[in-house]
Amino acid sequence: MLTPNQRIRRQVAQRLSLRKPQEEALTILADIADRIDWRGEVDTQALLADIAASFPSVEIFERAFPSLCFVLATGVGKTRLMGAFITYLYLTGRSKNFFLLAPNTTIYDKLVEDFSRQSSPKYVFRGVAEFAQTPPIIVTGDTWDEGRGIRGSQLIGDAIINIFNVDKINKEKGRIRSFRETLGESYFDYLAGLDDLVMLMDEAHRYRAKAAANAVYDLKPKLGLELTATPKTVGASPKDFRNVIYQYGLGQAMADGYVKEPAVATRENFRRADYDDAQLERIMLEDGVTYHEQVKVELELYARQSGRQSVHPFMLVVARDTSHAKDLHSYLASDDFFNAAYRGRVIEVHSNQTGEESNEAMARLVSLEHDAQTDIVIHVNKLKEGWDVTNLYTIVPLRASASEILTEQTLGRGLRLPYGARTGNEMVDTLTIIAHDRFDEVIREARKPDSVIAMKTLTIGEGGDITPEHREVVSVPTAAEAIFTGWQLDLPGQVAEERAAYVPPTPEQVACADTTMQFIRDKYERSLSGGLADLRKPEVQAQIARDVRQATQAAQGSFETILPEADVEQLVAQIAIAIADNSIEIPEIVVLPSREVNFWFDDFDLANLEAIRFQASSDTILIRNLRTDTQRELARSQDGPRETRVENYIIRHLMDFPEVDYDSQADLLYKLAGQAVERLRSYLATEEEVEAVALEQGKKIAAIIFGQMRDHYRETPVEYRARRVRSFKALKPQQLGVSLTKRLPLTEAATPLSSTPSYLFYGSKKCPYQFQKFDSDPERRFAAMIDSDRMPMVLKWLRPASGQFDIEYDRGRRYEPDFVVECDDCKLIVEVKAERELSDPVVLEKQRAAKAWVKNANEFAADGDGKLWLYVLLADTHVTESLTFAGLLAHASE
Repeated sequence: MLTPNQRIRRQVAQRLSLRKPQEEALTILADIADRIDWRGEVDTQALLADIAASFPSVEIFERAFPSLCFVLATGVGKTRLMGAFITYLYLTGRSKNFFLLAPNTTIYDKLVEDFSRQSSPKYVFRGVAEFAQTPPIIVTGDTWDEGRGIRGSQLIGDAIINIFNVDKINKEKGRIRSFRETLGESYFDYLAGLDDLVMLMDEAHRYRAKAAANAVYDLKPKLGLELTATPKTVGASPKDFRNVIYQYGLGQAMADGYVKEPAVATRENFRRADYDDAQLERIMLEDGVTYHEQVKVELELYARQSGRQSVHPFMLVVARDTSHAKDLHSYLASDDFFNAAYRGRVIEVHSNQTGEESNEAMARLVSLEHDAQTDIVIHVNKLKEGWDVTNLYTIVPLRASASEILTEQTLGRGLRLPYGARTGNEMVDTLTIIAHDRFDEVIREARKPDSVIAMKTLTIGEGGDITPEHREVVSVPTAAEAIFTGWQLDLPGQVAEERAAYVPPTPEQVACADTTMQFIRDKYERSLSGGLADLRKPEVQAQIARDVRQATQAAQGSFETILPEADVEQLVAQIAIAIADNSIEIPEIVVLPSREVNFWFDDFDLANLEAIRFQASSDTILIRNLRTDTQRELARSQDGPRETRVENYIIRHLMDFPEVDYDSQADLLYKLAGQAVERLRSYLATEEEVEAVALEQGKKIAAIIFGQMRDHYRETPVEYRARRVRSFKALKPQQLGVSLTKRLPLTEAATPLSSTPSYLFYGSKKCPYQFQKFDSDPERRFAAMIDSDRMPMVLKWLRPASGQFDIEYDRGRRYEPDFVVECDDCKLIVEVKAERELSDPVVLEKQRAAKAWVKNANEFAADGDGKLWLYVLLADTHVTESLTFAGLLAHASE
């Protein structure tokens, strides 16, 4: 059974959507909070001894008050963790007064924004119901003298968060320590007199050794919480922190997917000895930009296909000194560098000889996340904290050693993910270091046992992972839509006669066409029960024309003065018929349970209990093993709380399984946990040992129990019913990332075949789109085959655009088939796979989902064009010149 505080801790983790390391850190704070006397004086020496016994990494507090350091890798979320700490301590009644300390103005401004502006996407208390109506009172280094944080000026029980910049306090020490009549003392003394003040120190290593911070420590809070990614003091002789209680490193963050993957890039067969320093720099800069442009295309392509916000990446060039930076800036903006393509798109950021970025320089760095005009940043000093941009994708560290490259200060600034989580798109999820001169050294350094990363490798150049040709994102509409909207792809090498033969529509016709197609997509896809055939009906065309006239009149007054009514009706009819003739009727179907689903576990007794043979550790080892688990129960001595029943040490872990509902299954849980405890008592000598094993191994015992519970899981038999939401979906434009200079007829193969994904193919007779891309040559061969006259029974085919199909598999993931083919009397969903992949679990799961979709779609076939759907899973070895239509159907299933 969870205690009230444990329940609050779980709720905080859920409401704030804490990541695993954040939740582990919060669990440790909850343990520490239980050890502190919040109403009386804290005996720091006794508390230190108590904590050090459980957390040996805590040697001293390093302050006159209890202060503990939580180490979280860059990009994992230290700010949100501070919000979780505050929420937990406030909701459990431990404290309502907090003091946040920032090392510089940039971080100070960021903290004020994240803790006070509820409309901000980074607002730390989003999801906390108690703060939704009554948010915490924010007192800053600029507003403290307004009196908002003074006792009596707020409602009883309000949380008060003071946010200060350590340097600002030092500069204004006289003001904050001066007597205030409204208080009868200084604001500093007022804060120091609070008996529940908790101090949170962001990027704590930045002011560990500064005398300026000592004045702040005179506040002597009840508890200090330090957060940093690098637990060392700065300066010529850095010292390790000796009060670290939790550590989650960069390597763990990479392995768990919380940050980008780091990669190191070089040229294929590159030899450093062949180039002098100037030539080396030029090559690294050129290759860095080559990679940067590839990333730019992939990010735009991903944004278009996913419907998410576009991200503009930039490349960071790390220079030796300010003179070097100036020379680099001149070169990158010159005609000698890609014909001045980056003139005006390069900025230089440094602080001359000060050794630290100025606030102005840091502000310029922070603004890069929203600056689409900057492609290259030249930077001198090592990157400092507070720079939370997510769009750094390429780093060119000139003259840096391998060990310097593989540091959190170099990598950390570029590891943040723009969408908060990995997307599955390799380029979108990767930070790349251009390191031609240090490639082998970096690889060796990364392979060392103590390295924090395991890096991928890339080659740049013809035949490599990144090729130098120019790529861009092209939105390709259907051929019918292109005719009515005047869309044309300006292809290099296209002869003037081809361009001259094209007669574009007038702007008035384009406006009418755009409005018509928008109405068909937004309204008539759902309202036309007869499918595409209804678009051929004059009465439907007339209704669409009326909608178009009304919409355009509302937008621009009198549409008839621009395009006559008769012309509108004629154009709408032409568009409707063209869509009907050149589309494949793909219904949108949703599957819903027909009744409520209930689940439970049948009663049973545990079997094979003799497999449980856990032994009790010594007290010291036991405590150390609980560092990231249930910390408050580890004190089995007289002064520490513990569970009233031994079974609870196991049940608390059983409740973590999503299938387990405590309220309805409590009797069974206690029965099974009791049987496990009796097994412990059967071979352990004392009750103390039984409790020790239950505490230490409770999670493993719970897993053993749940493994048997799974065999007794039951749920109400459920029936599903399919419902057709749309009778058809108008074809969407294809979003293609292509090099326009690399194009081939559909009937020709790319050379080599592995380069097929980089080519644009054209010349199809049966596809609604003028251009296509393929992931492999077998896909291209299949397309050419069904497009040919050898298969006259194939009427139309297409590769669905992203979002065209709504087939779910594997808990909500979307499956987009390779091909949709319409034939004389049926329609096919076709997937072309390498023969070795036919038994792949993901492929089989997609096949299962597609078959279920086909079954449901066929229930509504009579309401549309009457053609039944079939699913075809085709091995690449079957895509041969001898394949006939009958042979294709032999692989089909309903």
